[in-house]
Parts: sequence; C-alpha cells; structure tokens
Amino acid sequence: MGVLSYERKQGKTYSKMDFSDGPLNQQAQAPLSFQVPLTPPAGVLAEQMAAPRRNISEKGRLQELMRPSSILSVGSADYASAPLGPLSSRARFRAWMVNEGSRRIFVGVWVFLHALVFAFGYLNYSRKDNLTKLRALFGVGYPIARSAALVLHFDVAFIMLPVCRNFISVLRRGPLNGVIPFEKNITFHKAVAWSIVFFSFVHVGAHVVNVYWLVCSLTAKTSDRIKAYILTNFTTGPGLTGWIMNVCLAVMVWYAQDGKKKTNFERFWYSHHLFIVINWQLHGMFCMLKVRSTVIPLAGLQKADSLGKPDREPFCSWTTIGSFWKWWIFGGAIYIYERILREVRARHRTYISKVILHPSKVVEVQIKKEKTVTRAGQYIFLNCPEVSYWQWHPFTLTSSPAEEYISVHIRVAGDFTTAFAQALGCDISKKEKDVGAQVVPPPLNKTLPRVMIDGPFGSASEDVFKFEVSVLVGAGIGVTPFASILKTIWYRLNFPPQGSRSRLAKVYFFWICRDYDSFEWFQSLLLAIEEQDMGNRIEIHTYLTAKIKEDDINNIFVQDVGGDRDTITSLRAPTHFGRPQWGKIFSSIAAKHPSTEVGTFFCGPKALGSQLHEECNKNTDGRKEGTKFVWGKENF
Repeated sequence: MGVLSYERKQGKTYSKMDFSDGPLNQQAQAPLSFQVPLTPPAGVLAEQMAAPRRNISEKGRLQELMRPSSILSVGSADYASAPLGPLSSRARFRAWMVNEGSRRIFVGVWVFLHALVFAFGYLNYSRKDNLTKLRALFGVGYPIARSAALVLHFDVAFIMLPVCRNFISVLRRGPLNGVIPFEKNITFHKAVAWSIVFFSFVHVGAHVVNVYWLVCSLTAKTSDRIKAYILTNFTTGPGLTGWIMNVCLAVMVWYAQDGKKKTNFERFWYSHHLFIVINWQLHGMFCMLKVRSTVIPLAGLQKADSLGKPDREPFCSWTTIGSFWKWWIFGGAIYIYERILREVRARHRTYISKVILHPSKVVEVQIKKEKTVTRAGQYIFLNCPEVSYWQWHPFTLTSSPAEEYISVHIRVAGDFTTAFAQALGCDISKKEKDVGAQVVPPPLNKTLPRVMIDGPFGSASEDVFKFEVSVLVGAGIGVTPFASILKTIWYRLNFPPQGSRSRLAKVYFFWICRDYDSFEWFQSLLLAIEEQDMGNRIEIHTYLTAKIKEDDINNIFVQDVGGDRDTITSLRAPTHFGRPQWGKIFSSIAAKHPSTEVGTFFCGPKALGSQLHEECNKNTDGRKEGTKFVWGKENF
C-alpha cells in the first residue's frame, strides 16, 4: 500500500498515502501477509472437502455480526427477551416519528396550505363585489381559474428553493434538519412541479370554458363563434402567452421523466431551462376583462362591449394584475445568486492531477482545486467545457477532507460520461478481463481537459458522524459516498483531531456488487482500514450477487480453504455469496445496540432502498430502551 508520510499545509494535515488501487494481483503481493496460499496442505483440503460447510479458517474470519451466535431472528428467544410487553400507543407513535413522522407531517402541511390557498381564493373571487358582471358572464369558471392561478403563484415561491443547494447545505447544519427532510429536496421539487402541472390544467380548463361563454355573448352565429374562439386563444395577450407557457411546460415534463432523463440527460438539461420562457409576470399583465373588447374588432363584430372594465375601482391594470414577481422574488433571488456563485467557483484554479481506469468501466478522477473545503459524504457538480459548457453533473466525493485533492469515481454509462472518459484518454472499449485498475497516462500532444467544480454540497451521508452506530450500505457504484466516510474514519483512527471527539463508535459497512472485479475500486482503502482498526470499530461485509461460473467456484474453493484472507477481496472478512438477509441483520444490530439511535445510510437502486427503508421502520422500537434505525438515502 506504500509508505505513509504526512505534511502540514496552512494548518491542515495532509496524508501522502495513495488509496488509488492498482491491479488486484499487485495489491495482493504488496505485503507478505496478504498472500493467499494457492495450494493448502493436503490434510486441511481433505478435511474441508469432507464437510460441505463453511471452512474452519473462513468461519474464524467471520465478522462478529455474521457469526451464528450473533444472527438473531425476530422470533428468537434472545431477541424476544428484550421487549417488555406489547408496544403502547405512545411507543408506536415515537417509532413512527423516527423516519415517517416529520416527512408525512411536512407533506400534510404542504397539501393543507394548497387547499387553504385555493379555498380562500375561491371565496374571494366568487364574492368580490366589483366582479359581479364578470361572474354573471362566466359563472363558476372564473373563480376556479383565478383560484388555480393563485395556487400556481404559491408554488412558484417554492419551486426554486429545492435546487438551491448551497442554501440547503446551510440549513442542513441547523436545527431544521431534524424537522424538514432536506435530503428529499429533489423529491419535493418534483412534487411542487406536479402541483404546477395539475393546477395549470385546472386553470387552462376553466378558461377554455370561460372563452366559450365569452364568444357566445358576442354572437349567435356559429361561424363567427368559431372565428372569435380561435382569435381569443391565439391573438390576445392572455391566450397567446398562456398557450406558449403550456407548451414549454409540457416539453419540460416530458423530458424530465426518469426514463427519458437517464437515457438522454442532455435533452432534460436543455429543455428544463425553458422555465425562463414561462414568464407568468407577462401573462398576468394582460387583463382577462379586456379580452372581450379586443376580440370584437378582430372578429369583425359590431356589438358594443359593456365589460371593458370592472364594475367599479380598482380597475384592471397591468400594475395590479402582474403580481407574479412578488411570489417569485425570494426563491428566484437565491437561485440567481447561486448561479452567479457557480460561475465564480468555476473560475477558481482547477486541474486534473491523476486519472485511473478501474474495472467495470469506472473512471477515478483526482482533481486539485484551490479554495475548496469539503466534508465527508458531500457531493459536487462537475463540468467539462470540452464536452459541454452548459452541462453540470453531480458526483459524490470519494476523497477525505484530510487529502490534498478531491476525487470522484464515475461510471461510464451515458453520453456525458462516455465523452468525458474519452477526453481523459480512457480506452473504455477494450475488454477488461484479468485487468485491474490502471493509471491512465496523459494523451500525447494534448493536455487534459479543463474541468469546473461547483460545490461541495451537503447530503444525507454527511450525518454519519452524528450517530453512535452507523450502517452504511452501498450497491455497486453507490459505494462512492461511503468511500469518503471510510477514509475520514481511517484518518480519525490514526490521527484523532485535537480537542474533539467523534460520537461514532461502531460502523457496519455493507458493499453489494454483481461482479467481483468491482471490489477493486476501493480495495486498498478497505485493506488499510482492516489493518489499522485494532478496536474492531468497522465491520466490512462484502456481498457478491452474480451467478459464478463453475470454474471460478472451484478456483475460489481451492484457494480459500486454509487461507487467512478472502480470495476475492484479500480481506480477512470473507465475501458472502447471494443477497443479504436484511431481516436477520437488522434484528442482530438491534439486539447488540439497545437504547441506541442507529443511522442507516444507503446509496443504490430504488428497489433495495425501499427494502432497507421498510426494515428500518420494522425494527425501530419506540420505547426508551429500544433501538431506533434512522433512515437516510442519497438523492441528487
């Protein structure tokens, strides 16, 4: 793993230890103790083959949580002895509040406010005494349309805040973090967006009926009605701006769907900036009350207009109708500030110091950037002008704050990541079998592309150190946020910060991969942690879920018998085959850590996240002596 050396710069200690993984065979040959005997003694081999169960050496290397005496089922005698009778209503409520309460209450309040705004708006516009003639013409459609517009203004006040990531990162560090689920900022952004879609549909539908009653009041001739209806929709101020806004909104929603967003992120990115075209201020400046007098001359009608203005003051004016800016100003000002801040940060001196190509098309990029202070578990937005000047993509940091560079691991899967990897000089088209991590040499006669960094920003994983016990679960490339956390723990184990003590006492780390080559991404880090963790504060559990070929099974069996290290990962802790039995794992953790809040953090597929979320709720005990599993998931 190399020689350790440390230097102090500007009051900060940096480590020159290189956690970048080389090929698996090189890593395994570095320390003598890491070598696994290819052929164990004949007596040991015969003894293990005679008993078709986990071999003795592997059983001795099992982490404490996975030993048969520790794995408890929910109905076992040991686990059942802890509860003191059935849960009371108060205990069930406390358990519900751990993961679901604050979120459900927050959503409930948000829905209630929408209903309240619509109800009061409807009462106002249906009883306002200077709109009597208008209500007589349009009927119930007019107050419905105006009330829906009022709710849209309310949503505009919130739609920009969830994507103001600096603003959210600051709020996460305050007392509101325990009340508002800031890690669900993108989910909340989507919820507000769907609310805008729904009430836009209500607003448009009501006005479609209103325009029909309007043209009916102009003429009784069918051809003149059709002409007036078309002119009202596409030549008047409210009609034309309204339909333009609806087309832009439809395009944004279409490309923002998860499937289309994953397959073609570029279309999502560019189409989402159509919100600039959706200018409700311009739409609101036109007065619906004056539409009738505008359409009459355009349609060639001679009928006099008696609805050119309200019954009495205040009369219709762009200064009173265009009130969009009053709702948008707070969130919009913060958003504009953050975009300016992004441009300022992008101009800080930044360069790529090292590129490593890992198995399974994963590229590690080490970047040095001035004026950057990070925390474990954070993420950044990365831009490569050579690929696209306007596209910014989120990646979790895999480096520790104690390191003098920041690093990200990028899985090459889409248009941007493929183009970026090729710009870095990575040949991702070649077969990777039996080839480990390799440092990519800089391209000849060409400099590495310029990159721009925005961030770092806070995430759910940043709260790991607030708990006494933490469970970290990463699936595939979803392990990246926990690499930064594990590195930080390693530095704290070896170099405890002066004057501060971490509350974190125990970490259960689970890494689930489909192929064993993926374990090379952070192999040297896991080896270093296992070697230095004398107090067994970190338990590493690796799972291989893919179907293994028969030849590979035989090879693993032969090399693993009698060895003191796992054949696949070179760790002392053995690799488990198949999917984790989360029910038994959570119940065992609960039995080992009573009266404890256990932070559970996950990054990976949605299906696995839902399963872990359910297990957290199922195994949370609301009593004072019970274990509480606090759920946290990465969202970008």
